[in-house]
Amino acid sequence: MLYNAYEMQRSMLAGASALANFSAELLSNPANPFAYFGGGPVLASALEVFAHAAAPRGKPEFGLDRTVIDGKEIDVTETIVLRKPFGQLKRFVRHGVENSPRLLIVAPMSGHYATLLRGTVERMLPFADVYIIDWRDARSVPLSDGSFDLDDYIDYLIEFMELIGPGAHMLAVCQPSVPAYAAACLMSADKNPCRPRTLTLMGGPIDTREAPTAVNTLATERPFAWFEQNVIATVPLNYPGAGRRVYPGFLQLAGFMTMNLGNHMVSHWEMFKHLVQGEDIEAEATKDFYEEYRSVCDMTAEFYLQTIEVVFQKHALPKGEMTHRGRKVDPGAITDIGLLAIEGERDDISGLGQTKAALTIAKNLPAADKKYFAVDAGHYGIFNGSKWRTKIAPVLEKWIAAHDA
Repeated sequence: MLYNAYEMQRSMLAGASALANFSAELLSNPANPFAYFGGGPVLASALEVFAHAAAPRGKPEFGLDRTVIDGKEIDVTETIVLRKPFGQLKRFVRHGVENSPRLLIVAPMSGHYATLLRGTVERMLPFADVYIIDWRDARSVPLSDGSFDLDDYIDYLIEFMELIGPGAHMLAVCQPSVPAYAAACLMSADKNPCRPRTLTLMGGPIDTREAPTAVNTLATERPFAWFEQNVIATVPLNYPGAGRRVYPGFLQLAGFMTMNLGNHMVSHWEMFKHLVQGEDIEAEATKDFYEEYRSVCDMTAEFYLQTIEVVFQKHALPKGEMTHRGRKVDPGAITDIGLLAIEGERDDISGLGQTKAALTIAKNLPAADKKYFAVDAGHYGIFNGSKWRTKIAPVLEKWIAAHDA
C-alpha cells in the first residue's frame, strides 16, 4: 500500500508541476503586461520553485563527453564493459590517451544513481582511466533475475576488478566502503592478482561505533524487525520489477531531507529570491543540485536489511565477525594494498573516525601503506565541489601514483 500511495501522490504532483510551470512561463512572458509590475514576477518565481520541487525525475545522464589533459581537449566516450542484472560496469574512454592508472569508482547503492558522483568522475578523468559501477534501480529488475544482497555486492566488485585486470585501483564512496574493504580482504587472502593496488575509502561506515551520527542512531535504536515491517515495500505492477521487495528511494530521500530540513528550506528560499531578482545563474545552480539529489532509486530489501544488520547493528567488520558466503572476512589478510581513508570533519552521515577505522583493523599492513586525510567538509563535499577538486583529489592522485609503478 505504501508504494501505491506514493505512486498516486507522484502522479498528482506531476500534473500540478506541469500546470505550475506553464503558469510561471505565462506570467514571465515578455508579451504579458503582468510580467513587469504588480505581483507577477513574485508569483511566477514561486510557481517555478514549486514546479521544480514537484516534477517527476528519472535517471540522470553523466554527460561527460570531453576532458582536458595538459591543456588539450580530449573526447570521452561512455561505454558499457559488462552488464549484469543489478548493475553494469561503465568505462569513460579517453580517445588517444594511454598508460594511465586504471581506477574503479564504486558508487553507493544508497537510494541515488551513480551520477551522484559525476563531479568525482569528471575530476579524475584527466588523471586516470576511469571505470564506475552503475547500479540499477531495483524496481526495474524483474523477479526472474533473482535476489541481490551484500554477498552479491561483494561478488560484483571482485568480478569487475578481475575484468579490469591486474594493477587497477579502487575508490569507494560512502556506503560501498564496507563491501569494497571486504572484497579487498578476500582477494588478498586468495592472492588474487587482480586485487587493487590501492583502496581509497571516502566517508564510509567501516566502524559506526565511532562518532555515531543520526543515521547510525536510527539503525541501532530500533530492532531489526522494525525495519522489515516499516520501511520495506513491494514494487507496483507498472514497473518491470513488480512484486520485488525493496527499500524505496523516496523513503531514503525523505529521511535525508528531514535530517537537514532547515538547510533545504533555506536553499529553496534563496532560489526563490534569485528568481525574483532575475539572477538566473545562481538559481540554476540550486536547481542542478536538487535535480540530482531528488533523482532516487530503490534498493533490494535483502541488501538493505543485511546492511542494517551487518554494518550498523552488529559492527561485524571491525569486530572481525563478518563473513561472505560462510567464509570469514579477515582484515589481517591485507598486506600489500595501499589504504587511504578520507573523512569530512563536518560529515553528518559517517562520523569522524568511522572510515579511519579501516586503517586500524588492517593490522598486518605496513604503516607506509596507510594514509589518513581529513578535510573541513560535509559528507557531500568530500566527493563533489571545490574542496574535492582542489584539496582531496590531489591527495588521491598522489597516493595512486606512488603505488602504480
